[in-house]
Amino acid sequence: MSKTSNAWDGELVRKWLESRCKAARLEQAAADRRGYEAQDDYDKAAAEEWVCRTLKTTWCTDEQAAFAAQLKELNAQDEYRITGIYDDRRFDRYVRANLRKLAKMTKANDGFANTLRYQD
Repeated sequence: MSKTSNAWDGELVRKWLESRCKAARLEQAAADRRGYEAQDDYDKAAAEEWVCRTLKTTWCTDEQAAFAAQLKELNAQDEYRITGIYDDRRFDRYVRANLRKLAKMTKANDGFANTLRYQD
């Protein structure tokens, strides 16, 4: 049985990035309301929003290879600057985790159809 590969859909990727950006903003607001004990959750959501916002504003979503190259370039950065987070090291760690997740999704060209707020 042969497996057919799906063609890269840049529009679907942009929709996924937009939905994840909105979900991350909602998560940040919820974590902010919970206070001190939710600072880790806030940084995690801020990292996801930063990654999605950065990637959706680039031209690279139309081609799979260009998108993968952009992910690799972002992952190679030494640090990620943003204001309003609680812990820079934790934020950097979460950014890299999101970039790795996206790299796996890009390589497999799978998962961009899942636009639910809560994901694995």
